[in-house]
Amino acid sequence: MALHYQDSMQGLFEWLKSVELKSTEEFSVGSDLGSVKEQLCDLKEFKRELYQKKIEIESLNHRFVCRLSPGTERPGSISPLCDFRQRWDNLESVTVSRQHQLECALLGLGQFQNTLDELHTWLSHTADLLQASQPISIDLQTCEIELAKHKVLRNDVMSHVHTVDSLNQAGRNLMESGAGDSSHVLQTRLEQLNERWEFVRCETERRQLELENNLSQVQDVTMEIQDLLQWLEHTDLRLSSSKTVWGMPDSASERLNTHLELCNEMDSKMHAYTNVRNAIHRMLEGSEVARGSSTEHSLCILEQKWSSVYAKMQERKAKLTEGLGLAKEFNSNVQDLLTKMAKCEETINTLPAPSFILDTICSQLQEHRMLVGEVQSYGERKTSVENAATRLSELSRKEDCDVVQNLIMTVQDRFKKLLQHTTERGKTLEDVKRHAKQFNESWHLLVDWMTEVEQTLDTHKEIAVSQEEIKQQLTEQKEFQKLLRSKRPMYEACLKSGRSLQEKAQSPEDTQHLENMVSELRDSWDTISGKSSERQHKLEEALLFSGRFTDALQALNDWLYRAEPQLAEDVPVCGEKDLVNYLIDKHKVFQRELGKRASCIRTLKRSVRDLTRSSTADAHWLQEQMEELEGRWEAVCKLSVSRQARLEAALQQAEEFDGMVHSFLDHLSDVERVLKYGVLPEEEEALLAFRTCHQESMSSLNDQQMALENIRKLGEEILSSCHPDSVITIKSWISITKTRYEEVQMWAKQQAERIQTTLSALEAEREEVQRLLDWISSAEESLNLKEQEPLPEDLELTAELITQHADFMDEMKGKVPEVENATKSCKHKLVPKQQVSPSRKAPTKRRGTAKPPPSVPLPLEKLDPQTPMMCQLVSHWQKLWILAHGRQSRLEEHLQRLKELEEFANFDFNIWRKRYMQWISHLKSRILDVFRSIDRDQDGRITHKEFIDNVLASKFPTNSLEMTAVANIFDVNGDGFIDYYEFVSALHPSRDPYRKTIDVDQINEEVSRQVSQCNCPKRFQVEQISANRYRFGDSQQLRMVRILRSTLMVRVGGGWTALDEFLVKNDPCRVKGRTNLKIKEKYLSPDAFEPSGRRGSAKGLTVSRSNSSLSLYSSASAPSSPLTRKALLRRSFSGERCIRPRSSIAALGSDHFCADIDSPSHSEEAERPPT
Repeated sequence: MALHYQDSMQGLFEWLKSVELKSTEEFSVGSDLGSVKEQLCDLKEFKRELYQKKIEIESLNHRFVCRLSPGTERPGSISPLCDFRQRWDNLESVTVSRQHQLECALLGLGQFQNTLDELHTWLSHTADLLQASQPISIDLQTCEIELAKHKVLRNDVMSHVHTVDSLNQAGRNLMESGAGDSSHVLQTRLEQLNERWEFVRCETERRQLELENNLSQVQDVTMEIQDLLQWLEHTDLRLSSSKTVWGMPDSASERLNTHLELCNEMDSKMHAYTNVRNAIHRMLEGSEVARGSSTEHSLCILEQKWSSVYAKMQERKAKLTEGLGLAKEFNSNVQDLLTKMAKCEETINTLPAPSFILDTICSQLQEHRMLVGEVQSYGERKTSVENAATRLSELSRKEDCDVVQNLIMTVQDRFKKLLQHTTERGKTLEDVKRHAKQFNESWHLLVDWMTEVEQTLDTHKEIAVSQEEIKQQLTEQKEFQKLLRSKRPMYEACLKSGRSLQEKAQSPEDTQHLENMVSELRDSWDTISGKSSERQHKLEEALLFSGRFTDALQALNDWLYRAEPQLAEDVPVCGEKDLVNYLIDKHKVFQRELGKRASCIRTLKRSVRDLTRSSTADAHWLQEQMEELEGRWEAVCKLSVSRQARLEAALQQAEEFDGMVHSFLDHLSDVERVLKYGVLPEEEEALLAFRTCHQESMSSLNDQQMALENIRKLGEEILSSCHPDSVITIKSWISITKTRYEEVQMWAKQQAERIQTTLSALEAEREEVQRLLDWISSAEESLNLKEQEPLPEDLELTAELITQHADFMDEMKGKVPEVENATKSCKHKLVPKQQVSPSRKAPTKRRGTAKPPPSVPLPLEKLDPQTPMMCQLVSHWQKLWILAHGRQSRLEEHLQRLKELEEFANFDFNIWRKRYMQWISHLKSRILDVFRSIDRDQDGRITHKEFIDNVLASKFPTNSLEMTAVANIFDVNGDGFIDYYEFVSALHPSRDPYRKTIDVDQINEEVSRQVSQCNCPKRFQVEQISANRYRFGDSQQLRMVRILRSTLMVRVGGGWTALDEFLVKNDPCRVKGRTNLKIKEKYLSPDAFEPSGRRGSAKGLTVSRSNSSLSLYSSASAPSSPLTRKALLRRSFSGERCIRPRSSIAALGSDHFCADIDSPSHSEEAERPPT
């Protein structure tokens, strides 16, 4: 398509050029009637061809633009008709002038009647054309083409104004000279002529107005469609480029509000969208409107795009609303769950301690099961919250995901703690219940048995009369005593368990209840034991009274034999406090039984005295038995008293040992708490105070060594006469106290070592800081002294100063690790993140924006020193750092200024201009591009500061002194501004007297380089005939070669083409292996006709930028003020404006089409060979 367009346009321009050449030939009106008529016929035929070609080129241009960017009508964007219209108007004016000359010649030759008839015929034909009903199109290109056709017709009509006036004048002259009927007939025909002329003229203007109004309406609709499509494209891109993001309620609500603003904006666009649809439908309701236009197609695209974007916005709105609801629900559930778990945890903490009463502990367990059920419900809610968090995190940003994860972790930690507390309490309750149940069961078992036994003893109180029965009852009593002794371990275990529970009980009610149970158990046991002993005593007395003296004596001796070994002096009675108390209780029972046996002894004594008086046979034996019994009784009584004393001494010793052990362990626990959890302070004063406290703790710990020795000695003393049941206990207490003391002593020594190490480090750090402060003070004083000295004006001395300062900077940088090591103990400042909303960004300056000098990064800026010495070190180091870098920058600036002054002494603007132009050429830019990059506000002029700052900010090698002089040279009128024409004239190549020679050399070098790329045995022949004229290949035709906007161009036909493209088409070796299709794809693709101006056209021909780039001398026109898109749209494809006045875009055509074409100078036109 682009190739066809190029060929067609090139053919039209060739035709126009040939016609212009013909029009420049001398024109002379024929002398006879035949020659004048023949000239007039030829001229009319030429006018028809001229108008047909104009319509053809307008249609061709519109078709090309429509196909190049379908659906995006941008009138006047790339139309190459600027030069064409001007030349066409000149040609048309020449043609109309010749027509008037020929018509005047015909009238002068007396051909009034023929002219009148021809004019009548033309008017009739034109009237028929105007009255012919043509369907009104709503297509913008069709409307403009129809308007262009009508303008051709209107120009033809307006070109006959002079003819009508001349004919009327000639008719009036004839009527004045003539008479009679001929004058009346002539007047009638002239009146008919004028009426028809007036009709044609009015119909032409009416049609013109109708077409312009229709075009204006279509332009308005097209503009609105383009605005809506552009907004929809922007909105669609905005929706497509951003994902649906959820998050926490605040951020989700903010995103939803932002999207709702976009929805409201779309709702506000709905009115314009409806108006456009209604306007197009009203246009289409007319019966004469042509169907299938591009406007209808654009409306279809608009409707589809509107529906698509509206659906996306509604879908995004639904998702954001869902996300906001989910975020609010998640947040409320999390807060509610955390609140309830906190309350539940408080409830658990305030619950009473586990009770050792079985009924109470059972009720507590029941309540705990209900609490476990509540905690499990919290676990289910936690799971649902975690699922919601997972769903919420899938569509949330990282910041919101972090917040969600933190909340979930908080919930999980709180639930884990709650579950742990609940589990621990459950285990404690179960353990307490188990112990309470064991005690309760054993207690009830013993109490029930003792109640039953007590009832049995109460029932069998009567003592038998006969000796056999008494002996039998005594045997049964002995069996009961054995049973009672067998129950004693169970009784003691139950009693011990009750006392243990009583000690563990925390509430007074539990303690009282357990004490009552233990007391009841003890009383019942004592009652049973007492009744059993009393019954046995009565049976023994009854046996004695019944005459069984020997049996009674034997029973009493047996009891004494059993009791005496238990009371022996070598039986150990020492041990722990509980065991000694148990032995004392047991001995008290024995003493009560011993007291009851005393009456039996007295009875036996009386019986023996009575028997010895009445009977002398057995008196001696009875006396011996009685003496033995009395001796054994006295021994048992003495042993009982001795055991009582030993038990009391053992109890006192056990209480002393228990008190010493517990006091020692409590003191060690306090010392250990201080040593284990005491944090070493960082400040020296606090650390010294902490060391003092630690020394006090150490002295207190050393004092405890004596207490440990006393515990050991007392424990060994107890162990020397310890009961076997307490040996392990006493040894374990001695081992525990020793181990605990060694452990705490080890902690104390480690703490002392850490304190000493920290104090040594602080002392070393203080010395290091003082050394650094001394060095910084001396360096700061030296810098201040050097700053007071004036800087030399000699380059060598300045360079020497810079070298000396560089050595100092190296030394200072070598101190950086030492300073960082000295300040590593300082804390970092907490700098909050500052979020700047996009709407509150600081406005950027448009003019004179220069980069500020790079600021020196301040060292140790983030540190927050606590001690005065550290603050002094940080502040002095920062001050020295700023002074050193400030002096370095001043020395470098001074050296640079001296170098600039030295270079500026030999400054030559022509050399500077050549370097600058070469630099621009290296960037592949144009002078216009450079000027526009500096002129940010596009007002066509720049200030000195803008120019200097822009050049200095680029990589072009220059300095401020040179730039100040260059800016003054550029500013010719001295108004403080450099406009485009001053900028171009200062850089124009005409200032370079050697440019022509340089161009010729560059052309020769580039041609040689391009030709040398041929590797064939027979190279493509290129011969230089004269300056800028070459013969290529076997052709004998000379071709002109020139530099056009940094590109080497070859004259081909009526236009120019790049040298590399010309060689590709004509050098056989470059086409080898490639088809013509590939060549067209590479060099004749639509990219060659980009509207950006990179591939411009001279006289309609395409000029491509090739690899043959040379120096850059652009003579593009000055930049014009920027136009709005609506103003661009108001301009039609034909280049004319509509009837509605808009802002002028007269400069647009030159900016878009002529600015990129270097029009050849007059000298170059003269050098062109005739075509």
